[in-house]
Amino acid sequence: MFKFVMISAMYENGGNTTQRLLDGHPELFSYPFESQPGTKYVLDHLTSMFPVKYRWPIFPLSGEVASDYETIIDEECKVRLKTPQSSKFRDYPMEMNDKDRKAHFIHHMKGKERTRGHLVEAFFRASADAWKDYNRSGREHVHVGYSPIIVVDADKIVKDLPGGHVLHVVRNPWSAYADTKKRALPLPLYHYIMGWCINQQAALTYSEMYPGRVHVLRFEDIVVNPVEVLGGFLAKIGVGKSETLARPSWNGRVLEQVYPWGTVRTPTVAANLATANELSAAEKSEIRARTKSLLSILGYESFLGEERRAA
Repeated sequence: MFKFVMISAMYENGGNTTQRLLDGHPELFSYPFESQPGTKYVLDHLTSMFPVKYRWPIFPLSGEVASDYETIIDEECKVRLKTPQSSKFRDYPMEMNDKDRKAHFIHHMKGKERTRGHLVEAFFRASADAWKDYNRSGREHVHVGYSPIIVVDADKIVKDLPGGHVLHVVRNPWSAYADTKKRALPLPLYHYIMGWCINQQAALTYSEMYPGRVHVLRFEDIVVNPVEVLGGFLAKIGVGKSETLARPSWNGRVLEQVYPWGTVRTPTVAANLATANELSAAEKSEIRARTKSLLSILGYESFLGEERRAA
């Protein structure tokens, strides 16, 4: 059975950090960048809110395996492989050829029914096979992907992949919005926070509907003790703890900052709170109003210390 973990997180909620912390684990094959498995055929009530590249894919009924591979958006990795000079990851050595990966993909689908689950499995297996300079331990038995916001499709993931899990990471909305403001084209507050709320609601709903398959962790807990917190999650899916969980890495190479993978450069408790405090009082107040129904459930009511100061 194909064992798989798909990391999910709203933008700037710690998904990249979590993927980089899992990267060096000897029992995991971690995808190098955002997996972005979506296709242009995704079209539903959430399409206007979230980019289709981050969604669980839809494949056309009439098609063939070779074209299915091209349909998967996988923007970050394909740009790195096809036009490395244009990639923000161009300074990170990677020996993988996209044509070779496609050949592996077709091979993994040989003799299998053309289902979404089989196609996604073939994509991740092919990526592992084609990455020639991957720092292998020989003990890898679980594949790890990451696609922002994909928890909204968690029901499809667990149904398509019997050995699959969704790990959703949530971060307090103040720090998250303060970091998203640093992007070249940031979302306005009302837009970003609506997406944040939809993500957390989906995560809480699906973790109730699919206990043991959909998991929710807080970024704030991960950064305090990643070995224990992520190790506790991994134990639930049959993976052992590893001291590699203590530091973010890429292909086993320790990263001093989680960059250019995301805007969360330094995943520490102090940096997280300092980021939240970059916001104005008006921004903090509006975010509290827009997220109030979820703050207590997720343990963020007193994150800014406002209640303690008032007391």
